[in-house]
Amino acid sequence: MKTNLRLILFTVLLIALTTICKILFGADLNWSGFSPIIAIALFSGMIIKEKNMSFLLPLLSLLISDIVIEILHRQGLFDYAGFYSDQWKNYLILLACTLIGWGLRGRSYTSIVAGAFIAPIAFFLISNLNVWMGPYSLYSKDFNGLMDCYIAGLPFYKNALIATLLFLPAIILSYNYIAKQKLDLRLV
Repeated sequence: MKTNLRLILFTVLLIALTTICKILFGADLNWSGFSPIIAIALFSGMIIKEKNMSFLLPLLSLLISDIVIEILHRQGLFDYAGFYSDQWKNYLILLACTLIGWGLRGRSYTSIVAGAFIAPIAFFLISNLNVWMGPYSLYSKDFNGLMDCYIAGLPFYKNALIATLLFLPAIILSYNYIAKQKLDLRLV
């Protein structure tokens, strides 16, 4: 199988994985946040040499999964909508995770582990700050309200961290096997 065809298949698999995880875990608060999307953003930043193209895979994965969720929601088959106000801010935060991947490049185990911790932390801190600052926030606009918002977001952070720690090595291994016919946890 040619490399381009393998990479297209790999891309489709990542998009499908994102969509399936959102369908299976998104509506359950105990699992919400368990998604490969942060790992995909990190991986894209680590591997794709054309910086502007590195944003495409995570955005495409998130957009297609959101479209599927929206369709299911409109048919009464899913609890929440795929699109909502201020969602674009989460897309921007996801792009920040891609930027983290740029800096780490995934050439060593240390950089991969660092990325798997740093990106979910950054997503958690920025997204919860955004919730707290939002016009519909349930939290008081003081330090205690901000801390309450962060505390309420901890279950989502835990799920995002676990997902990133699991999915990032799996994505890198899969990519190396599909594209390079090597089993390696580093991006070679």
